[in-house]
Amino acid sequence: MTLIDENIIPGNHGRVFGTNATKEEDLNKIARAIRALAGIKDVIIDASTFPEEFTIHTSAFVRIDDIQQVVKALGFHAIPKGLFKLF
Repeated sequence: MTLIDENIIPGNHGRVFGTNATKEEDLNKIARAIRALAGIKDVIIDASTFPEEFTIHTSAFVRIDDIQQVVKALGFHAIPKGLFKLF
């Protein structure tokens, strides 16, 4: 594993996660819990995809494991997707 694989790096790219949460209420709970972590700038939920996804932007390095533990405590999963989109 590398620094980029284990962390969300600050910047405009952010990191996309897939989740098994489907209800808007649950997605909002996940977003609130993630926003409470240090270094989180914003969480953008994309419920138009299946499975649902959310993108996290940070102002500091945030460990992916920390994100997954917070979401797991709510009873859901957060699976990181690929790093960058290919055009």
